[in-house]
Amino acid sequence: MSAASTLIVIAKAPRPGHSKTRLCPPCTPRQAADLALAALRDTLTAVLRTPGVDRRVLVLDGTPGAWVPASFEVLPQRGDGLDERLAAAFDDVGDPALLVGMDTPQISPSLLRAGLDALDADPAALGPAPDGGYWAIGLREPDAEVFRGVPMSTAHTCAAQRARLDERGLSWAELPLLRDVDRIEDAHAVAALAPEGRFARTLDALGEALVP
Repeated sequence: MSAASTLIVIAKAPRPGHSKTRLCPPCTPRQAADLALAALRDTLTAVLRTPGVDRRVLVLDGTPGAWVPASFEVLPQRGDGLDERLAAAFDDVGDPALLVGMDTPQISPSLLRAGLDALDADPAALGPAPDGGYWAIGLREPDAEVFRGVPMSTAHTCAAQRARLDERGLSWAELPLLRDVDRIEDAHAVAALAPEGRFARTLDALGEALVP
């Protein structure tokens, strides 16, 4: 039996001026929120379709809407910086788990399942992103010091996170590189990877004005 059967999605509620603000411009705040909602719904759908998952948790900054599937637990985010919020998410869930954000709508159930299964061999898992951040992290056991003080949203975040795992004596499985959506160029590249998803359809519906 796998060491982990819990998936966590950490996200902002998609509303104008609150989510995906780095897409503005060329997006308006409303368009950015629409893309954020589509990305989040694609992510939640991938989690729903992942086999062997006993617990699905959305750790949310904001108010949940009708877009939250009934099978998800919803927990509020706690803490000031993202490092504190990640630590609190694992503490509040309490299970061996893989955590992902809402910025990789191309994510697949097979990739999520592989991330969970990686925790059979290692106490941690880490999925790097090309911009120097990471799209996923898994832990067999909550450990706030894995995150506390790690600089987030920089070109060196993933490297700093690897160093912190090493300091904590935790070996980790390196998951595949996955591009996340920060800017409009990312949005088009990611949409091309999953053209049938809600995110790609929403981006297409917004029209040529958003072509980089």
